[in-house]
Amino acid sequence: MKRALISVYNKHKKLIDFVHFLHRKKYQIISTGGTYQYFIENGLSHVKEISKITSFPEILDGRVKTIHPLIYGGILANRNIKQHINSAKKHNIHFIDIVFIECYPFIKKYEDHHDNIRSLIEFIDIGGISLLRAAAKNFFHVTSMIDDRDFELVKNEINFHGSTSLQLRKKLAGKVFNFTSYYDSIISKFFLKEEKFPIYLHESYKKKMELRYGENPHQKAFFYTKNKSYKTNFKQLYGKQLSFNNLRDMDVAWKIVSQFSEPACCIVKHSTPCGVSLGKDGLEAFRKTYETDPVSSFGGILSLNCPLSLELAEKINQIFIELVIVPHCDPHVLKIFHHKKNLRVIQINHSISEKIECVQIDGGLLVQESDSSFHENMNYQIVTENKFSQEEKKYLFFAQRVVKHVKSNAIVIAKGTQTIGISGGQTNRICAVRQAIQQAKRKKEQGLVLVSDAFFPFRDVIDEIARYGKIQSILQPGGSIRDKESIEACNEYGISMAFTGRRSFKH
Repeated sequence: MKRALISVYNKHKKLIDFVHFLHRKKYQIISTGGTYQYFIENGLSHVKEISKITSFPEILDGRVKTIHPLIYGGILANRNIKQHINSAKKHNIHFIDIVFIECYPFIKKYEDHHDNIRSLIEFIDIGGISLLRAAAKNFFHVTSMIDDRDFELVKNEINFHGSTSLQLRKKLAGKVFNFTSYYDSIISKFFLKEEKFPIYLHESYKKKMELRYGENPHQKAFFYTKNKSYKTNFKQLYGKQLSFNNLRDMDVAWKIVSQFSEPACCIVKHSTPCGVSLGKDGLEAFRKTYETDPVSSFGGILSLNCPLSLELAEKINQIFIELVIVPHCDPHVLKIFHHKKNLRVIQINHSISEKIECVQIDGGLLVQESDSSFHENMNYQIVTENKFSQEEKKYLFFAQRVVKHVKSNAIVIAKGTQTIGISGGQTNRICAVRQAIQQAKRKKEQGLVLVSDAFFPFRDVIDEIARYGKIQSILQPGGSIRDKESIEACNEYGISMAFTGRRSFKH
């Protein structure tokens, strides 16, 4: 007789139907205490409790119930090795052909903020994980299962072939080890949560959705979410399926506006901000942002750190925006977009949680601390004869928060709390400055400020800024061997400049 060992935390009708199927196919069903009782209550009188096989009761509040040679011998025996078969007969061990386990929900409890260590350790599964690993190891003979969505696959093969195929058993074993490594990595992360860079890096992700496509339409893509990452709990309120590029741009756009307590708006295109502004409300912040660069904003990602008003929704409805991110949007406001087939609306109502960043390269990962927000109490040194006014200081720090999200070499020119010239991804500093100035020229504004993500290697940058004639204050890290030349040039032109001593490269 074939045997199936089944033990689950969550009981449901789908499981009852599967057990009925196995019973009809002449499988003896073996089960642990809680699952056994559930089966009996649902009329499955043919199920055998595991303690009747081991002749040993469950002990230690259920911590020990399946760890026994009569169970593991039945799972791990290689039916192609005569010595294994003889040993099983000698010790009255019966082979087990299917193992279906749903482990204690440590992951769910951890994600639900159950951070009390005494409570959480009771949800660390020992027996279930061990049974799964044993069954998966012996996949040549045993079907290991952790997902009730695989019931139909198993049933179909048993119906047509009398047993599962080696190909399916291998696939299911792979799913088991994929799950157990995920499960263990989250437990490890809980115990090492104060360790930012552990010896072994286990970042745990679970597939959340298939994306419309990757960076290009011919590339398939999926979105995997990190456990306990509140950023991934966004809600799509409206629109078609998201793409890989949508999510990349969403990440940049939300990080930028999340830095500000005042109403802020940002429009991002190809992971680069087209414009960023603060306003007295979302409508004003949007107006200033869109005016910055309406050409580049076409088809961009718009992010707000304040609720979407009806009036603002009507304005957005008149232009082509791919995606809108807001912390809140009332249903009646959402109806404004019902004719916008290509627009998506995403709700995110939490702050940025990531403390480290990972970049995949061929053969490994680069891992670093996230670049924390620039704050106004940070030390900076005015190095020129002219000093900053309090207003200029505010505007420079606004631009500084933007520049660290722009690809290097990066320059941001601002008028008040509105960017009017952004340049990123240039291979030299002088070209970055020229491009930002070229954008700023469209606005014909006076009294501008400029922020650079890194030092000026030569005074030609200052000369270029002075030729423009409208920038009166500069903030940059300093640190060039020719800093003195840049300082002297600023003094010649009457421009104030400060060094932060802090570079903000973004590659």
